[in-house]
Amino acid sequence: MKNKLILFWIITALTIASAFVDYKKPASLGLDLVGGSRLMLEAQTSPTTPKITPEIMDSLQYAIENRVNAMGVGETLVQRVGQKRLLVEIPNITDTAKAKEFIGQTAQLEFKRPKILMDGTQDWESTGLSGKDLKKALVGSNPTTGEWMVELEFNLEGAQKFSNLTKELTGKQMAIFFNGKLQSAPRVNEQITGGRAQITGGEGGFEYEEAKQMVDLLNAGALPVGAEVIQEESVGPTLGADSINKSKIAGIVGIGAVMLFMIIYYRALGVISCFALIIYALINFAIFKLVPVTLTLTGIAGFILSIGMAIDANILIFERTKEELRMGRSLFTAINSGFDRAFTSIFDSNVSTILTCLILYYFGASMVKGFALTLIIGVCLSMFSAITVTKNFMHLVFGTSELKYPALFGLRKEEIESAYVAQQTKREKAKFGVLD
Repeated sequence: MKNKLILFWIITALTIASAFVDYKKPASLGLDLVGGSRLMLEAQTSPTTPKITPEIMDSLQYAIENRVNAMGVGETLVQRVGQKRLLVEIPNITDTAKAKEFIGQTAQLEFKRPKILMDGTQDWESTGLSGKDLKKALVGSNPTTGEWMVELEFNLEGAQKFSNLTKELTGKQMAIFFNGKLQSAPRVNEQITGGRAQITGGEGGFEYEEAKQMVDLLNAGALPVGAEVIQEESVGPTLGADSINKSKIAGIVGIGAVMLFMIIYYRALGVISCFALIIYALINFAIFKLVPVTLTLTGIAGFILSIGMAIDANILIFERTKEELRMGRSLFTAINSGFDRAFTSIFDSNVSTILTCLILYYFGASMVKGFALTLIIGVCLSMFSAITVTKNFMHLVFGTSELKYPALFGLRKEEIESAYVAQQTKREKAKFGVLD
C-alpha cells in the first residue's frame, strides 16, 4: 500500500504541474487557426544554372524548409507547385516583408585571401573555403568584451582546408565575407587546427539578432538558385477563431458524452476512469505546449481521437475485471487479473496505431503530420493513463476489500458465483487469478 500511495502522490504532482503549464504557457497554433503569411516562390535561372531541374527544386525546397523552421514556427507548409514554383505557408507571421527577407537571402559564406592588383591596391580573392564546408554555426560571445559573435565549426574536409589556409596565410590577413559583405579580416598568427573559426563582426561586434539571423541562415544552407516571390498574401485568423470555438464545443460535448456513458454503464469504475481521463487530458495538452506541438484542425482531431483510445483501454480492462468477478474471483484478484489479461490487447492495438502514425508522419503532407504527431503522443500517454493511473486509483479505492456491492461495478449479485467472497493473500498469485 505504501508504494501505491507514493505513486498516487507522483501522479498528483504531475497533474498539478501539467495544469500549471496548461494555464501559463500559450499553445502554438497553425496557419489555419491563427493566420500568417502565404508566399509563392519561383526558381530563377542564371548563367550557371540555365535550366531548373527536379533535383534543383528538391534542393531549393529543402533549403527553404530549413530556413522557415529556423524562424521558430511550426506546422509550416513548403510544397511544389508546377515545375519551378514553391508554395510557402508560415503561421503566426503576418509581416510578409519579414518572411520574404529571411527566406530569400543568399547566405553565402566565403573566406578570401589578400590580392594585390596591378595599380598596387589590395583586393580579396577566393580561397575555395565557403559555407559548403560548414558543419554548423552557433551564436557565441567574447568572454572578455561580452560582444556577440558567430562561432563556426567545419566538417572534416572544411577543417583540413581551414588548417591549410591558416598555415599559408600566417602573418597575413584572412577575410570573411557573408553575402558579399566583409564581416572581418583578422590577422592569422599561426596555423589553426581543430576546424573552428569565429566571425566577430568587426569593431563593436554583432547585435544579438544579427548574429542569430546569420547563424540560422548558415545552418539552413545556401539556396541552390535564386528564388523570387511572385505572389504574397497575409491570411487572417477569422476562420481559425471560428474553428477553435467549434473545436472546443466538440471536445467538451464529446468528452462529456464519453464520461456520462462510462458512469452510467460502469458505475464506480466509470467514475475512476473519468478522473483518469481528466488527468490524461491535462498531461497530454501540457506535453503539446512543452514540445511544442503546433496545433491545427487536423492536430486537434488527433488529440480528440486519442481521448477515445484512452477510454477504449479502460473499457477493455473493466470488461475483463467484470468477467473475473463473474467467475467468482475476489475483488483484489479480479482487478489485477483484469489488467494483466487486457494488457496484451491494449498493447497490440496501440502499437498498430503508433506504427500507422509513424508512416503518416514520415510520408504524409504537413497537415497529415500534425494529425499523426498528436495521435502518437496521445496513444503513448493513454497507455500510461490506463495501466498506471486507473490501476492505482482502483487499488486505492477498493484495496483488498470484499465485493459487497456488485452494483457499483454494473453487476447484479446473482451474476457472481458464490466464491466471490474468497480471500486472496499473495499478490503474485492474484496476478494470475489463482485463489487460495
